[in-house]
Amino acid sequence: MRLFAAVLPPEDVAASLAAEVAALKKLPGADRLRWTGRPGWHFTLAFYGEVDDELVPDLSARLERAARRTAPFGLALRGGGQFGHGRALWAGAEGDLTTLRLLADRAESAARRAGVPMGQHRRYHPHLTLARSRDAYDVRPYVDALDGFTSRTWTVTDLALVRSNLPTSGVPGEQPRYEAVARSPLGASG
Repeated sequence: MRLFAAVLPPEDVAASLAAEVAALKKLPGADRLRWTGRPGWHFTLAFYGEVDDELVPDLSARLERAARRTAPFGLALRGGGQFGHGRALWAGAEGDLTTLRLLADRAESAARRAGVPMGQHRRYHPHLTLARSRDAYDVRPYVDALDGFTSRTWTVTDLALVRSNLPTSGVPGEQPRYEAVARSPLGASG
């Protein structure tokens, strides 16, 4: 299974972001970007890639423990930015980013302890990908437009283990399908 750990925004926060993205799509050149679909909006905490089926139960158990050790925290979508000279346009986060980074570190550590190869550790940079481009593209107008965007603050109450089903149809523009296969409550006793 192709898996990752994530924080999923609540439906009303995704709806406010969808309205913002609809405005971005009206900017000149928006058709040159491949926009992510609303069902795929999430803050990836740790990307695991293809995980052997036999490792999934241990990974799930370790993620549950990591979630229990992390208190619920406030988070909001705020502004935006880019990676790779416009190859990725994203919405940023504000709120308790220290706890969000701690949860990301714990999600990565859980995978390493479960035997999932993780490669080199990188400092976590919270972002929610909105669009991609195969080539370098000037997305500054989109980043500027996102500058004034802030969603309501919500309380993150769980960590999701998400399965990514990559497109197989060959249809241009087809999006991956994401399915939360487990949700672990934060700060839960027991």
